[in-house]
Amino acid sequence: MTIFKIINALYKLFILKVSNDRRNNYLRRQGVKIGKNCSIHTVSFSTEPYLIEIGDNARITSGTIFITHDGGVNSFLGEIGGGVFGKIIIGNNVFIGSNCIILLNASIGNNCIIGAGSVVRGHFPDDSVIIGNPAKVVMKRSMQKLLYLQSPGLVATNNLPEAESTKLIKKHFGIDIK
Repeated sequence: MTIFKIINALYKLFILKVSNDRRNNYLRRQGVKIGKNCSIHTVSFSTEPYLIEIGDNARITSGTIFITHDGGVNSFLGEIGGGVFGKIIIGNNVFIGSNCIILLNASIGNNCIIGAGSVVRGHFPDDSVIIGNPAKVVMKRSMQKLLYLQSPGLVATNNLPEAESTKLIKKHFGIDIK
């Protein structure tokens, strides 16, 4: 590994620890098109980050990987004479769970939820809940909202500081609060 690759890897680790604005600005400099008010907790944007577009209010959690090319073409040892590439388009108000893989030619509509660990390729309509390997639409987002509202694990933590949120969650689950 060259010194440049080591420095680049260390810099990426640093970028994961900075504010959303700094991380988004770094990704924009790499070529990723990012909308407003996005929270992105990954820097794994393939070797062609300029092929990735992310809409407004997207939430992308840690471990997610974006792949904009198909490396399998290399197994043909020059018979094909090029690479296979594709864009990735993420709509507005999309949540992508931990450790997802978003493959080339994926298009995710607005207001979608992608479950943790999903492998996503293809076109997905607005207002979908998408899970699995390969990822599939399993329900409409409105149904997921009803499930959340009925969940015994629902705790009203929005906009609370971390310490207050932790206290409320521990109380909800009967864990000693100290």
